[in-house]
Amino acid sequence: MENQQGTTNIFSGHQEALPNATAVLVLGIISIVGCFCYGVLGSICGIIALVLASKDMRRYSLEPARYTASSYNNLKAGRICAIIGTIMSAIYIVIIIIAIAMIGIVGLSHPDQLFHHYQSY
Repeated sequence: MENQQGTTNIFSGHQEALPNATAVLVLGIISIVGCFCYGVLGSICGIIALVLASKDMRRYSLEPARYTASSYNNLKAGRICAIIGTIMSAIYIVIIIIAIAMIGIVGLSHPDQLFHHYQSY
């Protein structure tokens, strides 16, 4: 219900869900699972979830009586999943970079033996 100034009446008894709570939860879970796709999918989904979560957290802090507690709990759970997924993805990306660098170092230290087993055919 809106009054003449266009503000929402918080005493109407109707609470709504936070608009992005479910999306944040889904993206947070995908960021944990997606961290094993070389860290790219997990970091993208995690960052998007964190941006959406910060917008909804700000929205909730301005009018907590307007939104349901369950949607706020989903938002917090999704934010935690997104943080975990983003950190795991960053660690996985660092491990992949180190592995590629080590392979490159070994290849550069012995360039004559790099394709040695292919030359015998």
